[in-house]
Amino acid sequence: MRSGEVKIPGGKLVRVTLQGDEMRGWHATIDGDFFMEANAGSVLGRAQSAIDAHLPELPDDWEHWGSADYLAFYRALSGELRGVIGDTLIGANGEAIALAVVRALVGGGARESAQTAEREFERIREARATRQGERAQSGDEPAPMLIGLQDAKRRWARMNPQTVVDIPRMPAEQMQVDELWATQVANGERQATLRIWDWAAPAVVCGKFQSIADEVDLEYAKEHGIEVVRRDTGGGAMFIEPQNTITYSLYVPEPVVAGLDARQCYQFCDMWLLEALAACGVRAHFAGLNDIASAAGKIGGAAERRFPASGEGPGCLLHHDTLAYAMNTEHLQHVLRPSKEKMSDKAVKSASKRVDPMNSQTSCTRAQIVDCMLETASRFGVVGNTI
Repeated sequence: MRSGEVKIPGGKLVRVTLQGDEMRGWHATIDGDFFMEANAGSVLGRAQSAIDAHLPELPDDWEHWGSADYLAFYRALSGELRGVIGDTLIGANGEAIALAVVRALVGGGARESAQTAEREFERIREARATRQGERAQSGDEPAPMLIGLQDAKRRWARMNPQTVVDIPRMPAEQMQVDELWATQVANGERQATLRIWDWAAPAVVCGKFQSIADEVDLEYAKEHGIEVVRRDTGGGAMFIEPQNTITYSLYVPEPVVAGLDARQCYQFCDMWLLEALAACGVRAHFAGLNDIASAAGKIGGAAERRFPASGEGPGCLLHHDTLAYAMNTEHLQHVLRPSKEKMSDKAVKSASKRVDPMNSQTSCTRAQIVDCMLETASRFGVVGNTI
């Protein structure tokens, strides 16, 4: 088995694992903490098949390739993957997946003969960054505002969500409730809802496309009673403790977010939260695609999934956030094990040090912050409020 990883600065991690050998052939598996656009279907399966189709073309002496050979292989594979993936992948791209394949073949990208593919990837990345601008994920630089405050308030007023502080539930049940309520909103069986979660046990919640075995120390989790579950949205792994975490889900009828792209949807769904945190003395901003952060680090992260309409239903955007109120650094630094590649664009090379919990900025209790969130959500659509 061979594995290669690529972390796009300001983006997400993608990992390609190759299983097999020269005699039986290779099979590729793609995982990571990226996101997928709605209705992506089997795009990852097609991407994996595209990689599989290229691997039998490797000659018997591929391990002795020179720079030109690896560069040609990388260009051909990345070109095909761009066509397969299109715009469905958020936070990674075909070039990153192709480079992960090269790194898997050469054992982590250390071989000098493969460095031309590395440089080609950097050239493409830097050109794209120049055109589009890179957004830091480390939390020290705010992302630009992509939706106006008044537009957000009008949409929120139109949505007029019901607010629910849910009963404590076990982590696996929380995942089921999230999908059930989103399906009900999509089918027109439930109105728009803001649900604030209350957890019944500690957990690690992994993203839909992550390899749990690579992201979590499963033995440590079992030993300390930490349940490991997978949510049905993309993104990275989060460590949850009931007393130290605030989690909420927003179930948004699709017409409310009509005309907004993925980044705008994240900001619309969390703009009211920034106002609530500010009222509690917590200075926060948007960072990257899906993070809420302070100048000192990450406060929380969001993930989304769209549920299609059924019959006459409106469809639903499920948006959920996990926010750190306080932090148990001992459990966090042991149960999560981000790779060196994942941390390669972070100013601080520790998962625990990247987190800036709310209680580092405010004396408000967790319950007081939840009350402030409920009050802010109830009036956010009123014209005249400011962040």
